[in-house]
Amino acid sequence: MTVVETGATPHAAHRDNHTHREVNGGWLRPAVFGAMDGLVSNLALMTGVAGGSVGPGAIALTGLAGLAAGAFSMAAGEYTSVASQRELVEAELAVERRELRAYPEDEEAELAALYVGRGVEPAVARQVARQLSKDPEQALEIHAREELGVDPGELPSPLVAAFSSFGAFALGALLPVLPYLLGATSLWPALLLALAGLFACGAAVAAVTARSWWYSGLRQLALGGAAAGVTYALGHLIGAAVG
Repeated sequence: MTVVETGATPHAAHRDNHTHREVNGGWLRPAVFGAMDGLVSNLALMTGVAGGSVGPGAIALTGLAGLAAGAFSMAAGEYTSVASQRELVEAELAVERRELRAYPEDEEAELAALYVGRGVEPAVARQVARQLSKDPEQALEIHAREELGVDPGELPSPLVAAFSSFGAFALGALLPVLPYLLGATSLWPALLLALAGLFACGAAVAAVTARSWWYSGLRQLALGGAAAGVTYALGHLIGAAVG
């Protein structure tokens, strides 16, 4: 006679051993944006100057100046924006913390109402809210997630965002300058290296998104190439007009 155990789940052999990529940190967006911006903006800047029929030394100097100015600008902008966002969240958390201290019953009822609105039975919702509200810090974390959509323990760091943006922009902006630093005297080596870098960056981004690597690579290549073509044409026109 075979004994059948009751209470076994349909997926008893399953183990929750999968992992997720980190999506809340402050490094990924500024790093990706910085590298793309460094490549596109410095390539466009250098092709615009090259369109004006200047020498390779002037183009290299333009690229180095664009690298330095853009990297510092990106870092300052990212630091300010992330710091401002963090300060806003911290101010709202301070308001929520005061409310929890002054009106704990009202906040507990508010939390229970949130769970009821999500389909939990009222009695169960009140019991869960009561248990979760026993720890003030846990209650603050739950209210912050439910009402503000943030995790107090995982706020983005302004310094991480700034350094990520600075380094990524500088690395991206260096690619079109590099051939000139190695002795190139025409725009083509810089253009080809920069376009290859754009495709590689776009393909790399696909590793953390749902897009295919070739689609992301070609999309970035097309956008960067278009920017370079337009600025070269403008530089040529302006150079002819003022020359």
